[in-house]
Amino acid sequence: MGLKEKLETVPGQPGVYLFKNAEGAVVYVGKARSLRDRVRSYFQASRPVDPFRGDMVSQIADLDLVVTDTEMEALALENNLIKRHRPRFNVLLRDDKNHPYLRLTL
Repeated sequence: MGLKEKLETVPGQPGVYLFKNAEGAVVYVGKARSLRDRVRSYFQASRPVDPFRGDMVSQIADLDLVVTDTEMEALALENNLIKRHRPRFNVLLRDDKNHPYLRLTL
């Protein structure tokens, strides 16, 4: 099943999502109250693109989902998966609101 097909079948329950690159390496782990809303938000054309997210989304080739019973379970699982996989785009186990990004122009 391709990424587009997976995006169409994402459930609306709480859980954790793992974005993977073409080699199968985990590049980002996130949690969501509603997996459907959160995961699809990364791929919306109307979403403002910042350099960090644009780079991350361009590397996503696959998606794994883990549905949990509660958002608290998702938070704990997210923490464990970040420690296990050490994804490139997760910074200091924080939420994805503040990422260091350096842009050099000549």
